[in-house]
Amino acid sequence: MQQPNRLKPFFENISFDREDNTMVVNFGPQHPSAHGQLRLILELQGEEVIKAVPDVGYLHRGIEKMGENMIYNEFLPTTDRMDYIAATANNYGFALTVERLIGIEAPRRAQAIRTMLLELNRIISHLFWLATHALDVGAMSIFLYAFREREYAMDLMEDYCGARLTHSAVRIGGVPLDLPENWLNDLHKFITTLTEQLETYEGLLSKNRIWRMRLENVGVISKDMAKSWGVTGPALRASGVNWDLRKEMPYELYSELDFDVPVSDRGDSYGRYLCYMQEMRQSMRILKQLVPIYEQTDTQLMANSPRYVSPTKEQMMTQNYSLMQHFVLVTQGMRPPVGEVYVATESPKGELGFYINSDGSPYPYKLKVRAPSFWHTGLLQDLLPGHQLADVVTIIGNLNIVFGEIDR
Repeated sequence: MQQPNRLKPFFENISFDREDNTMVVNFGPQHPSAHGQLRLILELQGEEVIKAVPDVGYLHRGIEKMGENMIYNEFLPTTDRMDYIAATANNYGFALTVERLIGIEAPRRAQAIRTMLLELNRIISHLFWLATHALDVGAMSIFLYAFREREYAMDLMEDYCGARLTHSAVRIGGVPLDLPENWLNDLHKFITTLTEQLETYEGLLSKNRIWRMRLENVGVISKDMAKSWGVTGPALRASGVNWDLRKEMPYELYSELDFDVPVSDRGDSYGRYLCYMQEMRQSMRILKQLVPIYEQTDTQLMANSPRYVSPTKEQMMTQNYSLMQHFVLVTQGMRPPVGEVYVATESPKGELGFYINSDGSPYPYKLKVRAPSFWHTGLLQDLLPGHQLADVVTIIGNLNIVFGEIDR
């Protein structure tokens, strides 16, 4: 009996009416420059891309469905596995959404620690982007240098929460731990080192003839194209749109901080590179301002909301009711009010939004994630045609997509 062709329905939706002098090739999902499980179906005329169709789904893990079958606190560590290069940004985005749903706010000290972790995580993510993107283009030295500084930043994350990649460093209602002793001194040393090293990176790349030839006028995203495709983050700001959720819709302590939003009107890969480099400097500027704010706060780390947040360890050890309350929250989960909420935050890659629809049970009735990498991948079908095959590698790396947050 003839076996059915399971791929036929998919290919019926893709029309390649090609001439004899073109060919269709698969770029990925095994290609090392695919940055995850990306499969691009490319129609080429010689070395020029005529048509591009992104094909996603090779990494699907059903994270959103898992969130609908876990109590809220239980699901939080799973968010690490979306954008696994910036785990704290995912943790925080989900925690803030639940906090808005249940109507609580983290204490000021927790907000200071969270903002520190978010900006440190932004630097970690940007360094990873710079290292891998440069390696794709052929700049080996930058890969080694950027990973060196990234290790120092990950040391700080490990000192705080014990993990280097998947942090789970945020809790619904606050943070689990205060900053360790000497952590702020180590942070100061890291900022001093990175400030010097960024000069080295730019000295190797910014005026490098090969680097500029590979990036300038490659992958140009116009302002209209960026808005049409829902592009966010550095990719949007490099197209001349001054939009950063930390400024436009401030959360945590961002409304109190003095920092600039790097914007470029170039729209090409080189413009996005310039924005990423300046964003790391602004993150260090934010971190310096957070140190005195942290030192002036009291020691409370979790919101005082017995209905939704577990009591402190001291309360559990001394008060029978607090121990019972903790037991119920851990075993049965909180029961948020009926309603729905969508909260967006500025992750290192762009707008990361969580939508939760609550029916009053310990499990979300519906959970949906708006991940920036998904939209940036869809953009490739309009962006790649007209470029050379070698430029495909540059553009994919430059857009900074991570498939953990695409195949959810």
